[in-house]
Amino acid sequence: MAMTENIPGLDHFRQTRLDVLMHEALMLKLENRGLRMGLCTISNARSGACTEDCSFCAQSGSSAAKAPVYPLKSIDELLCEAETAIRSGAQRFSIVTSGRGPSERLLDQVAERVFKIRQKVGISVCCSLGIMSRSKIKVLKQAGLSRYHHNLEASEEFFPRVCTTHSFEERLATIKAAIACGLEVCAGGIIGLGENDKDRYSMACQLADLGVVSIPLNILVPIRGTRLEDMPLLSIPEILRTISMFRIMAPSAALRIAGGRETALNQVQALAFMAGADAMLIGGYLTTRGRPPEMDTALTEEIRQLWKEMSHH
Repeated sequence: MAMTENIPGLDHFRQTRLDVLMHEALMLKLENRGLRMGLCTISNARSGACTEDCSFCAQSGSSAAKAPVYPLKSIDELLCEAETAIRSGAQRFSIVTSGRGPSERLLDQVAERVFKIRQKVGISVCCSLGIMSRSKIKVLKQAGLSRYHHNLEASEEFFPRVCTTHSFEERLATIKAAIACGLEVCAGGIIGLGENDKDRYSMACQLADLGVVSIPLNILVPIRGTRLEDMPLLSIPEILRTISMFRIMAPSAALRIAGGRETALNQVQALAFMAGADAMLIGGYLTTRGRPPEMDTALTEEIRQLWKEMSHH
């Protein structure tokens, strides 16, 4: 597990020239993780009508955004989506449900779907079901789940500005419960919520201490009807500096570029992978579309060629 005393202080990330910082991050990625590129896809398996008030989310009960509302998708629907994911080049398929956390009934239904997907499709399955106890997480592990996804979303200091209906401590407890059950954990957050670089550094420190195996970084795309609908987009240099920081602070984790990459980075998405990122979410997000998966698989091959060239020098 990485410990925060072994990683640079915030001043290193503030004062180091961006190109130097990106090079440092990329060399750490190549040294610790080689040419690996991880691709995953998610299913918005139960949508909308959430009780929580997360400021960025269209599915929040406090949001005026028009997010779709529907119950848990059938086994056949999710099997079909998992098969599509594996054909698109994804190594992982994640079942995501709205809400604070699952009821016993919903948990059993999701566990059944995890088992069927593992049995019939064979792709690695992840779940993101909200706040969970250790006993509930064990049900998913017994069904064949390999990884639980639960973001911190923001630093402990900034979190009360993101959500008031549950606490940062509850999120942390869920991550620790999943680790205690022997599952891998995917945990990251969103940048561009109005936080500063100190907040981002604090979140990165927390994730480094937890030793999570995958860190998804989402970049806020303000959604009309949410509390953050007027939030300005982060600049590209700020995004690249943040990606580099997370890589340097967690050199052995998969650093996954997720929601917002198409809008925030536009035509320069490849630069994220020159700043230390080495995984991405493909095929769309919860309530926003991505781009065609074949564009991302082509990008993956181009990035690997670039990494190969870089690793030879």
